[in-house]
Amino acid sequence: MQQPHSIDEHTSGKVVSPFAYSEVSEVPRKSSGGAIVLWSAVILILLGAGAVGGVFLSRYLSDPYRTLEAFPVSKYLDTPRALAGSKFKGELRVEADLGWKEGVGRLMLFSMSEDSRPVAVMVPAGVANGIYFTKGQSYMAELEVKEGGLIYANSCRKN
Repeated sequence: MQQPHSIDEHTSGKVVSPFAYSEVSEVPRKSSGGAIVLWSAVILILLGAGAVGGVFLSRYLSDPYRTLEAFPVSKYLDTPRALAGSKFKGELRVEADLGWKEGVGRLMLFSMSEDSRPVAVMVPAGVANGIYFTKGQSYMAELEVKEGGLIYANSCRKN
């Protein structure tokens, strides 16, 4: 029995590899370009998410009022002396300017975002300096109920 490609047919005395006449099929290499694009997209998404998270985290951590509780308007209107010495944060909306006294400050009427009933707040001269309160404007403030039940704004910034 004779093999299909014998040494005698194709060679004249030379030694030839047994694979010399076999059909070779090359497996095409996969391109790594798709993986690079995928990894680049994943990295860009992670960087974007990190940047957005960093902005929110820095805003949260730089908020000086984040540790204070919201001002309890109902409790204050019921028993103002019970809150004496306590500090709160308040989202204030200007209702009216009740007056200014040099060296003392400005007495303002504000409504809170949680409760629309107006409360009087003393804004000391050092805090009120450079702030021009106009009806309807919104402010964030650190509020302290002092002896006698009068509310003082220890700090204030426009929203």
